[in-house]
Amino acid sequence: MTIFSSPLSVIALAISLTPAGVFAQAPATQGRPAVAGKAASKAAVWTPPRLANGKPDLSGYWSNNTVTPLERPAALASKEFLSDEEAKVLEFNSVRDDDARAKGVRGGKGGPAGVGDYNAVFLEDGKWALPNKRSSIITDPKDGKLPPMTPETQKKFAADQEYHKLHPHDGPEDMTTIERCITWITSGPPLLPSFYNNNYHIVQTRDHLSIVAEMVHDVRIIPLDGRPRENLPQWTGDSRGRWEGDTLVVETINFNGRRSWFGIPMTEGGGGKRPDQKMKVTERFTRTAPDILLYQFTVDDPGIYTKPWSGEIPMRAFPGPVYEYACHEGNYGMPLILSGSRAEEQAAAKKGSK
Repeated sequence: MTIFSSPLSVIALAISLTPAGVFAQAPATQGRPAVAGKAASKAAVWTPPRLANGKPDLSGYWSNNTVTPLERPAALASKEFLSDEEAKVLEFNSVRDDDARAKGVRGGKGGPAGVGDYNAVFLEDGKWALPNKRSSIITDPKDGKLPPMTPETQKKFAADQEYHKLHPHDGPEDMTTIERCITWITSGPPLLPSFYNNNYHIVQTRDHLSIVAEMVHDVRIIPLDGRPRENLPQWTGDSRGRWEGDTLVVETINFNGRRSWFGIPMTEGGGGKRPDQKMKVTERFTRTAPDILLYQFTVDDPGIYTKPWSGEIPMRAFPGPVYEYACHEGNYGMPLILSGSRAEEQAAAKKGSK
């Protein structure tokens, strides 16, 4: 299973054939190279900007837009990192595919699948390979793949997919949280990229950090003051943050078990709900350069997986702003899908009665 269809397999073939900041406090210091002794070292160490309380300022606009897939393609099973040339090929293929879609739009074509498909008007142009040159977002397990599900979860997953084939649109509850404009894969945690609008606005104060995701316009407010948790299951869980040196560590539990499975095509499509009530997500946010926010995460969910899995994305700064994604405003898709399903049922019943 994989969240993204990736052009990385094309690289493998080529190798084989070729030798949000209203509430933010003003930072007390600006990011600058650190100088030790009387002379700066040849490789000056960058230090992040800080708030008045001395903590690194993570505020700003950040993107996890990347063409690198969540899971490593089978063709690159033994290759954890790409060369510079392979990363360039990966990005070139992405731009080429986007250009082809754009030409289709200009020619009056809706997209690869025609009417109803996303085309170049919606999709991100020229996604980057990860700056760390990894061949997958997942860093552990070392094979770059999601770990196996537990036997019990495998049975539930298979049953969910079979039920979805037979009852894809009986009611709104059978549809994904994406179609219902509730959450997106980018909402997190963990914060995983999708095929467009992979943008975030982080606002930080002394006691809180908020992460506004562009998709579905979700906002996660993370207390940093050590307050106790509330036993209230939520779509994106209940987060608490603490500082370990210059790294913000955020631990999230209390998920509601009503979001779709990880590892399904089209980000969160497919049937059923993942049983994530036991899931704990640990995120680490570290400013490593003026334009890089290193995002690392670990998903520990004994109710789904046989072992934890981890990943990292060096998020890139961009000028902003992040515009409101008013998903449910003018959401004709969901009522049309449901009414279309009722029409198909009526047509089938009418045909069966003859």
